[in-house]
Amino acid sequence: MSERVYLYDCTLRDGAQTQGVDFGVADKLAIATALDQLGVDYVEGGWPGANPTDDAFFAALPAMKRARISAFGMTRRPGRSAANDPGLSAVLGTSAEIACLVGKTWDFQVDTALGIPRADNLEMIGESIAEVVRRRREAMFDAEHFFDGYKANPAYALDCLKAALQGGARWLVLCDTNGGTLPHEIERIVGEVARVIPGDRLGIHCHNDTENAVANSLAAVRAGARQIQGTLNGLGERCGNANLVAIIPNLMLKMGFATGLSADDLTHLTHVSRLLDDRLNRPPARNAAYVGESAFAHKGGLHVSAVEKDPRTYEHVDPSVVGNRRTVLVSDQAGRSNILARFREIGLDIAADDPRVAQLVDDVKAREHDGFAYDGAEASFELLARRALADVPEYFKLIQFRVITERRFNARGALINHTEATVKVGVHGRTMLTVAEGNGPVDALDGALREALVPLHPTLKHMKLVDFKVRILTPEAGTKAITRVMIESSDGIRRWSTVGVSANVIDASYNALDDAITWKLLKDGEAS
Repeated sequence: MSERVYLYDCTLRDGAQTQGVDFGVADKLAIATALDQLGVDYVEGGWPGANPTDDAFFAALPAMKRARISAFGMTRRPGRSAANDPGLSAVLGTSAEIACLVGKTWDFQVDTALGIPRADNLEMIGESIAEVVRRRREAMFDAEHFFDGYKANPAYALDCLKAALQGGARWLVLCDTNGGTLPHEIERIVGEVARVIPGDRLGIHCHNDTENAVANSLAAVRAGARQIQGTLNGLGERCGNANLVAIIPNLMLKMGFATGLSADDLTHLTHVSRLLDDRLNRPPARNAAYVGESAFAHKGGLHVSAVEKDPRTYEHVDPSVVGNRRTVLVSDQAGRSNILARFREIGLDIAADDPRVAQLVDDVKAREHDGFAYDGAEASFELLARRALADVPEYFKLIQFRVITERRFNARGALINHTEATVKVGVHGRTMLTVAEGNGPVDALDGALREALVPLHPTLKHMKLVDFKVRILTPEAGTKAITRVMIESSDGIRRWSTVGVSANVIDASYNALDDAITWKLLKDGEAS
């Protein structure tokens, strides 16, 4: 039977310290529920008493079926007893089953930050942990700056761990708090600690300031630690925390350890990773290991041909085991094998020797020479391919559009921008003339098009633009430069990307928007 490693997720506290991240109570509830369903062992809900959001979360904890909720706090303050410390009382006043208390283990910080005798710090650690145990909670000791402390004074750092262990701590979590320790140091130090304290009592908590948090966490497991703390997608302050989304499959698929996840649970990993990004209203990282859209994407024709014969040549695991999928990109580097593989993905049945395949390869290369980029605009490529096979209905036909942007001062003397778009389209044999205002020309165009199309195609109500990128392709031309616009759209279930190119940025935007709407209607099975 595989040896067990326990997973402790601290997205809701450490992850909330990420610049630009501000979880609401609803976000915390949704993320905690997803983590529970995934199969992690511990979900750290936050720091009771630190802010109203955390207080509201702990006041109405979600029902957990597999995970257990942990409340984070700190050891008692100097001059207070553990039973009468307000911060400790806030942690123990919740219904969380676990209390994880942070304490100093670096003699430098005890001397300078706390300004107390080192023996007093040991008492603070032991008494605080003992109070958690006395209150019938599972206790964890978060050994802050442990690796810096161990390098400076190994005996004292170990004394801090022993104080927590004697107090009754279930887990002693060794923290690389500033993220400056490298994997070989982690493995050596954790190994030395494991000779004194059993590895099944040791955890690891790494920050990513040297891009080594995942490697450091796995090195600690190699050295004997049996709990890993981290966050979804590596969220965290500065450069982030150890990324559990990468750690989990590495443990299970590469190192042979058991976790709380079954093989079936692992297939939901990509979904949970992207759920977090959806809650944060940000695009998922394409190059994220295991779960990114590019993690199993193949662009070069030679690579695609090899993967078709044996996926192991360029894929280290089967994408489906982590809930991802293989993607064949089409670009000016593509060959016949790319096109055929992409056809199979989108459900087009065409013979390899069909002359339209060769023509489409030539068309893609010519259009990419003109500035199109289909490796990042799969929906536009699918439409291009289907149109080559006469397989796309004409849902609407643009007759003309006009966009007016006005910049002026209003009656109160405030500078305002006002954009209005007028669109004339042919829809189902009728000519529709619609007008809409928007926050900029693309938003106004989108609004005017929907005004015409939604009455006949109600599913478009759920579509929204989630990302918009403009790139200048001929900077030497100055304001006359050719521009490429990439639009990412979502209907709450799917995400898709489209591309438009023109010397006029609004025209390029319309081309990408036209593809986005057409692809949505095609996938929804709408009649033309």
